[in-house]
Order: sequence, then C-alpha cells, then structure tokens
Amino acid sequence: MWDAREVTTGGLDAEALAAGGLEWLLDTARAEGPGLAWAAAAGSGESDPSLYSGGAGIVITLLEAHRHFRDDRFADAALRGSRAIAAAVDDWDIRSLYFGLTGMAFALRAVGRLLGDTAADRAADRALEVVRSRFDGERWGDQSELLGGNAGIALGAIAAGDPGLAVLAVTPYLRTSEPTAGGVHWEVRSGTPARFHHISHGTLGIVLALAAVGEAAGRPDLTRLALAGAADVVSRNEAGPSGFQVPHSDPQHKPERTERYSFGWCHGPAGDAQVFRLLGAVTGDPAWPALADRCWRTVTGSGLPRRIRPGFWDNNGRCCGSAGVLALACDRHAESRGDLEFATVLAGDLAARATVDATGVRWSNEEHRVTPSTLPPRAGWAMGNAGIIRELLRFARATAATGPSYAVTWPDHPAARLARARGHRS
Repeated sequence: MWDAREVTTGGLDAEALAAGGLEWLLDTARAEGPGLAWAAAAGSGESDPSLYSGGAGIVITLLEAHRHFRDDRFADAALRGSRAIAAAVDDWDIRSLYFGLTGMAFALRAVGRLLGDTAADRAADRALEVVRSRFDGERWGDQSELLGGNAGIALGAIAAGDPGLAVLAVTPYLRTSEPTAGGVHWEVRSGTPARFHHISHGTLGIVLALAAVGEAAGRPDLTRLALAGAADVVSRNEAGPSGFQVPHSDPQHKPERTERYSFGWCHGPAGDAQVFRLLGAVTGDPAWPALADRCWRTVTGSGLPRRIRPGFWDNNGRCCGSAGVLALACDRHAESRGDLEFATVLAGDLAARATVDATGVRWSNEEHRVTPSTLPPRAGWAMGNAGIIRELLRFARATAATGPSYAVTWPDHPAARLARARGHRS
C-alpha cells in the first residue's frame, strides 16, 4: 500500500513517487459501464480514449505498473480501461496513433498480449480494420506525420501486429518527398508552408517510421528514403561538430507562439536522438550513435531541468518535458551501461515538483502565456502523470539494476539494443 510519508520524508524514491502517482490515476478514473475512463483534462465531461492524453496511454502505464509491482489492482484497472477503449472504437472518427484508433488498437493489443484478454484483441482487430478502410490512397486526414498521420499509423500498426497496414501507410512517402539541398523532406500538414524537422510533427518522425517499416518488411527502398530524410535534418545542424541543434521549422511556424529551438522529445534533440538510435541499429553505421551522443551533449548542456526563463522548460511530461529526457537517459544506460547521473538530476527535479497528499502524487505543468500559469494536473501520457510514472518506474529499475526495459515497447520509442560497434560508448 502506498504511503505519502515514503515520499515526503525519504528524499528521491522514484518507485514511491510512481506508486503515489498510480494512486492518483486510479482515483481520477470514472466508471463507464464495465469500463474505466479518464478525461483529457480536469473538469472535462467527456472521456478521452486516446494514446496522447487519455485512456490508451494510461492503460499502458497500468500494464507497466502491474509488471513492476506484481499488484493485480493495476491489471484489473488496465483491463477495465481496455473495455472503455473498446466501447469507443465504433464512434471514434480519428485514425491516428496519438489521437485516434491506431493508438487505441495498440493499447488494446497490449492488454490482449499481457493479460490474455481475447476481447481486447478482437477490439484491436476491429480498430485496425476501420483505420485501413478509411485510407484514401495518400493519407487519413490533413496531417501526414507521426502524431497525427501516416508515420504514426505505420508505427502503431507494427506494434499492434499489422505490418501490411504499416507498409500501406508509409508507401505514399516514396512519391511525396520533396528534394532539398541536404536530402528530402515532406509537407506534413496540407496547405502549411512550414517544413518541420523533428520527431513529433516533422521529417524525423517520418524517418523513424520509414526505417522501422523498412527493417520489419525487408524494404531497402524505405530505408534509403529514411536516410535521405535524416540527411536533410543533419544538414541543418547549428550546434557545430560536437552538438546537435536544429530549428523547430522553416519557415518558422507561428513565431509569435513557438520558440525556434527546443530540447525535449517533440521538437528537440532528446527526440532526434531516438531516431538516430534506430538508424544506428538498422544500418550498423556508427555515425548515427555518434549523432545521438551529440544530441545528448546539447541536451545536458542546455540548462534543463532548470526553469531558466518563462517558457524555456515548463513541462514535466513525456512529450516535451523532463520525463521524455529521462527516457533517453535510461536508454543510454541500457545500451552502454552509461552512468545515471543526469537521469538522477531529472528524477530529482520531478520529485521536487510533485504535489503529494493523501490522494497520491501528481504533477502540473506551466504555461507562461496564461494566468495563472500553473495548469491543472492531467492524467494522460503526453502532458500528464501516466507518462511521468512510466519513466520513473523504469528509472527505479535501472538504479536497482533489475532491468531498465519496459513491459510494453512504445511504438515510436526504439527498444534498447546493445550497440553493434563494440568500441562505441553511447
């Protein structure tokens, strides 16, 4: 049983923090028939089954908790969460990985595999059938990148056991790539003149999908296109030969709201490094892990997790905050037995920013453009507690040397593999 005193009096205890976060997650769930559901934001009247901010991402964290703690409460909650996701399949109009049916199918398949639930497996099949039926030959909507479009659907399809759908999703990239001075890139949203460079909405997210599908399907043409896309982004590096920093987009998208340089998973080198990790594993070329090293030097030298100025580092979450950087830190430890010094800094900062009371542990984020700037805590993966909890549990296993892998491999987060080049230290 979780005890708040384990957090408030014991300093950094990542496992106790995660346990408290799980209590808060369970407390914020609401019953929907035989299922459990969560809202995207506090006070919202509508349940959210998505991977990004709702039930699908939370279910993956509950499966993680079940494996970590061997507590059947979390398996039961994951199973009930899958029931609510399955009930939403027929009425959910979005098809993407992070906001739609592909991410829901991924979570349902994970429940089927880990808990042996055939109903979840059948619902995953149904969701993927709907996704396939809505393909127009080019894309599924205005977006064609990782969060909202083809790249994410391809990665989610691989994770959910549908390689045919994955190939279908990435094939249009072969004919829609745009040549650049450095390689190729793509329009990622219909009618948007900006070209985005990073993993969440840009070229590197497409590169990740092409490389993953190329490896899974034995398609060297997809791998070659992935390398051309990566070359374009590498050519834009502005941090010199020892670092890696590429602008958010060119021309700059919404410069009045968006900083030109970021450091997290979504639009910064913490996410870029994940793509370079996969390219290194797929090709065996040591230049890619070397680029991941350069990303890491830029991240660790940026000043985060300190809040240097409003808007610089206001997010604790997995998408663009400290939890996403913690994931990369633990990857590096798993692949090369690197130290956990910076990972411990990140986990300590998460501990310092946690709200702890009798209901559990939770985290808020900051939005410097609104008043009050402290946002209500959220439950989901991207900007909420589920994503933080999952990374804290992995960090706890890494520090205890009990294995830093996950119960469920996330679709766009390459599993840790030992570097092929024995002398390379990532």
